[in-house]
Order: sequence, then structure tokens, then C-alpha cells
Amino acid sequence: MNFATIKTHDVANGPGVRVSLFVSGCTHHCKGCFNSETWDFAYGEPFTKEQEDKILEALAPSFIKGFSLLGGEPFEPENQKGLYEFLERIKKAYPEKTIWCYSGYDFEADLLAGKIGDWAITKRMLGCIDVIVDGEFVEELKNPGLRFKGSENQRIIKVRESMEKDEVVLWDNEEV
Repeated sequence: MNFATIKTHDVANGPGVRVSLFVSGCTHHCKGCFNSETWDFAYGEPFTKEQEDKILEALAPSFIKGFSLLGGEPFEPENQKGLYEFLERIKKAYPEKTIWCYSGYDFEADLLAGKIGDWAITKRMLGCIDVIVDGEFVEELKNPGLRFKGSENQRIIKVRESMEKDEVVLWDNEEV
């Protein structure tokens, strides 16, 4: 798996100051995507153990609220294989910090239905993610006034609560 960039102090992709990883590779190709260079799976650099360690170190300060995973598309099968064990490492090292993930896939129709990649890996990833912003970016529904999402169709979902209740539980601007 390749990655486009790592931001060690990101305030745009979840509450508080966060560390963010932008992976490479996306098949959605949303019109008006702000990060279209990451559609190419070969874009950027290989994501290595050294990069993982750099992120874990950047997460250490108490003012860092969590980790955000973006793309590209983290749930592309090619990317899942490079991410699920890393997400588990983050959760083990920093159980108090939140993990947010941005995906163009629909939470119920695609991810929970097991339509993307290996269901066992998808389930392990979802088990680490606290909040997912789901749905493709739709340029016609773009709204710069939205918090932590780009278009009106996207949802900010509390993953664990949604899976426990077997219904979507939306994030309501609380600190998660």
C-alpha cells in the first residue's frame, strides 16, 4: 500500500488536533474530489513499519485527540490489507484516542454488507474505528459550511454504537 501524506497536526478531519494518514488508491473518482491525485494506487510512497512508527510517535502527546484515516480510499481491498493491523496497533497503544475514517463507501450497503474486500478484515478495521464519514463526495451537494464532511449526502457515524444497536447512530458534534 502507498500513502500520499501524513499530517502530524491536522484540525480539519475530526475534532481536536489529530494525526492523519492519506492513503493512495481510490476507485470512486468523485467529481470535484479535493484529493484526486490519490486515486492512483501507485501515488506517493510505500507505507512501511517506519511510517507506522512515525505516526505512533506523533500520537503520543496528550493534546493529540486521535487519528484520522483518509485517502484515496482506506477500504479499497488493496488498502485494507495494509491498514487493519496498523489500526489495531494504534488502538492498543492509545485506547483513549479516537480513530476517524473517511470512506466513499456506504456504511450499511457496502461495508456492513461485506461487499468490499474480505469481510473478516473489514470487520477488524471497523472494530478499531470510532467514527466513519461515509458516502461519496457529490459536488452538486457540496456545502463548505458542513463540519468534517464535504457534501450533504455524507454522514458522520458512530461505528461501535451503530454496530451494537444494528442501526445507524449519527455523531452529534460531541467530542469523539
